[in-house]
Amino acid sequence: MPPAFLAAVDGLRSARLRPELEVEATRPPQRLAPHAYALEAAVVDGEDDLADGRLVLLHDPAGHDAWQGTFRLVTLVRAELEPEMAADPLLPEVCWSWLTGALEARGLSYGEAGGTVTRAGSHYFGALSARRPATQIEIRASWTPKEWRGGIPDTASHLMAWGDLLCQIAGLPPSDLSDAAVVTLPQRRGPQVS
Repeated sequence: MPPAFLAAVDGLRSARLRPELEVEATRPPQRLAPHAYALEAAVVDGEDDLADGRLVLLHDPAGHDAWQGTFRLVTLVRAELEPEMAADPLLPEVCWSWLTGALEARGLSYGEAGGTVTRAGSHYFGALSARRPATQIEIRASWTPKEWRGGIPDTASHLMAWGDLLCQIAGLPPSDLSDAAVVTLPQRRGPQVS
């Protein structure tokens, strides 16, 4: 393993995250880059998972033209929403701004950011008709972290920013309550049956 990749993984392992986040290493994808490390996380409130996601660190020592660097972070974040929130036509733009805002709030430089925000609704029928309609928001994104300190990105700070995004999409208040400009989704409290 290249020393830069090992140092970047050590950075992920050293990140200090909010207590609501449960994070664990998981099997990374095998074909996206020569070296990969993956984490899964859930925002937990008691017995309820409010949001979940996956963050993958990719490294190609030869560099990658599309990345414009040797490292890439790839994520999937998802949470259920109240139907009223899901109907907001600006929701995709707001969710994308949460990702870029989380990175910028931590003073992180990044490039080549791209991704999708998807809303999906479910209506239940037959034996499942007692369940309320559900809407899920999903953010799939990737970005190139700026490399510093000998070509190694500050992966700990990128993971903390990603954790901020995960908590925000789960509806938790920001950890720094002095930022009144931050808007969060209303907090869910598990499945509701009507």
